[in-house]
Amino acid sequence: MVGFYFDLEDNLLDLRASLMDKSYAPAPYAFFYVRDPKLRPIHKATVCDRVLFQAVFRVLYPLFDRHFIFDSYSCRFEKGTHAGVRRLCEFAAKVSENYHRPVYALKCDVQKFFYNIDHRILLRLLKREITDENVIWLLEKIVGSFNVGDSKGLPLGNVTSQLFANVYLNELDQFVKHILKGKFYLRYCDDFIILNNDAEYLVEVVPVIQKFLDENLKLNLHPRKVEICKLSQGIDFLGYVSFSRHTVLRTKTKQRMLKKMSYKRSQLIAGEIKKEKFNQVLQSYLGVLGHCDGYNLENVLKNSFQNQTSSYKDEAGRRGPRES
Repeated sequence: MVGFYFDLEDNLLDLRASLMDKSYAPAPYAFFYVRDPKLRPIHKATVCDRVLFQAVFRVLYPLFDRHFIFDSYSCRFEKGTHAGVRRLCEFAAKVSENYHRPVYALKCDVQKFFYNIDHRILLRLLKREITDENVIWLLEKIVGSFNVGDSKGLPLGNVTSQLFANVYLNELDQFVKHILKGKFYLRYCDDFIILNNDAEYLVEVVPVIQKFLDENLKLNLHPRKVEICKLSQGIDFLGYVSFSRHTVLRTKTKQRMLKKMSYKRSQLIAGEIKKEKFNQVLQSYLGVLGHCDGYNLENVLKNSFQNQTSSYKDEAGRRGPRES
């Protein structure tokens, strides 16, 4: 353990020295895929680089976060998916005047957002708030450490990428809120929604938004992910479907949840996982259902899985788990 701390201290001192003499350069990223639920490419930085990226994030986050709109919910303290869904329901109640008027939602997605972030535009936006030449030098190193071609792209997996993404799309947020006067607008990463009583208005605003993205951020809306839906038919956003007076879990999410629990139950029976691990997965899903009207599905999970684990305990315990 003592040797570990000496190595840590040496590595931190080496990192500091490379920053001081400006010899620092991020190491190549390790590439792999995760399923979340769709397949996503992840680029993982080295431990040394992650330590530095986290430090940069902690310093820059409060500097930029104060300029973000209230209704930006991705990778921000006290925000997140559940807060975004609750806000969507608040908006729906206001736009409908307590559900007495129809409500339409324009849903959009930016095409290949992280891979299309332009380094030059991003650095220009960062320099609006940062004037220290040493910090700018470091940010240029971090931003330039990943490139999919023509000085574009940010790696999925970096904590700095999350902040940079919000800095980049804050330009869109400000445009929609202050130029288009989109009062009922909210965004989570590259997905955003505008609510209005007039469906025609939402149709007309799409090319205006596309023009802004193209001219100012070199981005495009995903052509197959631009849709206008009606509140009475349900607004699918961030894993939940919101209606006038209730919110339910997305059907695909529900199916994936039941499939995952069935698989975990088979692992429990086979003695491949401990009961504690099984219950952790179950409780996480019950927590997800706590943010919507999921009473029936909650009962299914409890009756099909929670109440049956005791009968597996002895059988699995006798064989002993092969892995934890």
